[in-house]
Amino acid sequence: MHSDIKKILFSEEEIIERSKQLGAQITEDYKKEGRIPLVVALLRGSVPFLAELIKYVDLDIEYDFMDVSSYEGTESIGDIRIIKDLDTSIKGVDILLVEDIVDTGRTIQTVGRTLMHKGANSVKIVTLLDKPSRREVEVVPDYIGFQVENEFVVGFGMDFNQKYRCLPYVGVLKDECYQ
Repeated sequence: MHSDIKKILFSEEEIIERSKQLGAQITEDYKKEGRIPLVVALLRGSVPFLAELIKYVDLDIEYDFMDVSSYEGTESIGDIRIIKDLDTSIKGVDILLVEDIVDTGRTIQTVGRTLMHKGANSVKIVTLLDKPSRREVEVVPDYIGFQVENEFVVGFGMDFNQKYRCLPYVGVLKDECYQ
């Protein structure tokens, strides 16, 4: 365990197992509907989760990336900026939006609305972590890896000032590292 981590919430093995379960559920749901989603991952935090999840989605999916920003340090500033937009047209396309963590809900809500405005047929959300205690807008992910309390989590793509993204687990950062 990294010396800056207070405790590990979810091990690499737990994340892999949950990704298998989510992948199977996503596969079943989309096959039932006769659809294949375009998987859209939000950079950078969701990339490790995306890489793990798509191993277990048994559909002929394609994926693309968006880079959006709403954080300064430890706080969401509420101003969502699109830094990199999709490379593909999404008119009439079903979107599966991949996120590392749904916290206030503002980012995912704004991105979802933007995708629908661009002509997406549907937008579903899959997130590694859900932190409903911090929700400021009504957003309910369709697929949730794990629910977490209001703690500052890092690892498996999630960062603090670009550090800790490459930890193979999700852990709680020690207070003194960000205060």
